Amino acid sequence: MITLAVTLTGVPLYLWFFGLDWFQVALFVVLFAASSMSITLGYHRLLSHLAFKAKWPVKLGVLVFGASAFEGSALDWCTDHRRHHKHVDGDDDPYDITKGFFHAHVGWLLFKLRPEPPMDNVPDLLSDRLVVWQHKYFAWIGAIMNLAVVPAIGWLWGGWQSALGALLIGSVLRVVLVQHSTFCINSFCHMIGRRPYSSRCTARDSWLMALFTFGEGYHNYHHEFQHDYRNGVKAWQFDPTKWAIWIMSRLGLASHLRRVPAEKIQLAEIAEKQRQLEAAMAARPATRCEKTKRLLELAQERLHQAAQTWEQRKAEYVRATERKLEASKEKLAQLRREFEEAAANLRRAIQEWHEAHQLARARFA
Repeated sequence: MITLAVTLTGVPLYLWFFGLDWFQVALFVVLFAASSMSITLGYHRLLSHLAFKAKWPVKLGVLVFGASAFEGSALDWCTDHRRHHKHVDGDDDPYDITKGFFHAHVGWLLFKLRPEPPMDNVPDLLSDRLVVWQHKYFAWIGAIMNLAVVPAIGWLWGGWQSALGALLIGSVLRVVLVQHSTFCINSFCHMIGRRPYSSRCTARDSWLMALFTFGEGYHNYHHEFQHDYRNGVKAWQFDPTKWAIWIMSRLGLASHLRRVPAEKIQLAEIAEKQRQLEAAMAARPATRCEKTKRLLELAQERLHQAAQTWEQRKAEYVRATERKLEASKEKLAQLRREFEEAAANLRRAIQEWHEAHQLARARFA
């Protein structure tokens, strides 16, 4: 609340008396990107969901700049976020959107009506020395970064006037905007947008929110496939966090990037389209639906069988590659051929289902 009050009063006064130069803009942009990415890439995808592995310099960087966002320690942040995914839209969801926009956005932080639950869902992070160090000193790290390091950079550039601008714009204003960018994921991303992968929870995909949250706006996909290092899974979707992780992997700073197979993503989209179509068909007279229903049932049966075979062949091939010393090259090649054949069969079944779905939609449009 203090940083928000200073942003609404001190920043306009500074701009009125001293104006804005390119140094203040550059400092703000760099710090905003660094601290925002430390939340989206570090706190969220790296530590909360273990979507990839990072070398210690990357982890140290996101912990330091993450502390500078004043969103708590990584341990506190991750335990809340893992609880959110486990109990989404339920009473144990820390930022449950069903309790209203204000509660999900910031109310859950302002009004702590329950005792803090134990950190029993982050045992992996409790054994990480860097994460535990940051948890112990995150307030000091954030204070030193925002109240000492940033103004010092400004002072070195242009004396006390530049130092004051760096404090107000590079620290205070930046902290407020980074925080509300994160809060928007908890609130707006459960209210605005589409649900192409699942309607089982309120999480939604919004390209607009992705622009303000470094790619976190594709929230429906994220809730369906939370361990994928990508949120914007389509090639055209705006997800700078995904791009940064991929670039780091090319530079040897990140590894073990977790990706959901394209076939599994398509199956989730199909399941949701099927649910929506069945709801539309249920509202029509049964006699008008019988032929279309049978066509869809046949396509669905074939798709189900193809998906089961694909999952089985994939599991067999993965097990064999993990124990490749026990399997001959010929056996591995055979398993790979069977897996590729199952994948091709699944793609054909998916295409047939889409054709049947388009025909059904045309009849019920």
